[in-house]
Amino acid sequence: MLLKQLTLKNFRNYDELTIDLDPSINVFLGENAQGKTNLLEAILMLSLAKSHRTTNDKDFIQWDKAEAKISGRIEKHGQTLPLELTLTQQGKKAKVNHIEQKKLSQYVGNLNVVMFAPEDLTLVKGAPGVRRRFMNMEIGQMQPVYLHDLSVFQRILHQRNQFLKQAKLKKNFDEVMLGILDEQFAEVAIKLTERRSAFIQKLQAYAAPIHHDISRGLETLQIEYKPSVSLDQDGDHLQNLLEKMKTIRQREIDRGVTLIGPHRDDSLFYVNGQNVQVFGSQGQQRTTALSVKLAEIDLIHEETKEYPLLLLDDVLSELDDYRQSHLLETISGKVQTFVTTTSVSGIKHAKLEQATTFEVEKGHIKKS
Repeated sequence: MLLKQLTLKNFRNYDELTIDLDPSINVFLGENAQGKTNLLEAILMLSLAKSHRTTNDKDFIQWDKAEAKISGRIEKHGQTLPLELTLTQQGKKAKVNHIEQKKLSQYVGNLNVVMFAPEDLTLVKGAPGVRRRFMNMEIGQMQPVYLHDLSVFQRILHQRNQFLKQAKLKKNFDEVMLGILDEQFAEVAIKLTERRSAFIQKLQAYAAPIHHDISRGLETLQIEYKPSVSLDQDGDHLQNLLEKMKTIRQREIDRGVTLIGPHRDDSLFYVNGQNVQVFGSQGQQRTTALSVKLAEIDLIHEETKEYPLLLLDDVLSELDDYRQSHLLETISGKVQTFVTTTSVSGIKHAKLEQATTFEVEKGHIKKS
């Protein structure tokens, strides 16, 4: 999978830009606050229709403009495919091959990306919500139906929470209605939980040997999914969740909120049997995050039969020479890569010397 051309209009600090891209490695070089990360953000949005930095569409549109536009020409399975995402004050419009998509879940999945940025360390040491978002984004771009189920789940969760808040204020409430909401909730919750469990198992299978290599054979990585309800192979997952919901129903009414479900799940990382979030050194946390990102590349290739794009946002300088080399050797020859950096002087690798370099200054780009 390749992104051959990127076009921006009124996006962040880019008035108008069209850039032809190298099929191997593209380096965006410049000082801070010049627009380097904006380029990677645009590519990410072209893929996922969402940003890693904000959920407010207005942030992308230049203040005196009505809309912003991101367009890309990709090559996938030997075919050229144009993608387009228009951002307005009212929301997003997405087109595939010039045809507008009725739902964003129908758009996502046409372009697959893996992004690695300094803030991705929060994947390991951050709050559970960071890891749930990671699972949602990665599963969603490989299996767009997951995004549909996630949207349905969030709507039912909102309805159920509203009902519980009202039930908290009343002595009598409609138990039949709550039972219906429970069934609707549980049905879609189990779909998400089972897909997340399968994703983590596959991610573990790819990440463990990568981590072993990066740590020079000294460390073993294990990734564990922690759902709200047991996923025993011999059990009825749906029935287990419904029964557990019954046992905590009064607690949920007392608190006016849904206490179990995919919105409460987590995933944990263990290095040599120790929770790396709690006991890991910064080096172990970085190695874990890098292993997970590299594992994503292989997992997406397994699911889609195409390698994703790799976006490295000011991350190479955060890695030592050995991790830099391992990363660049791993992606060499198979993954189109986009790198942002303020300087290449501290990054010594032959692959970067062969890369196409673009100088970025105040929203303007020129090839070096």
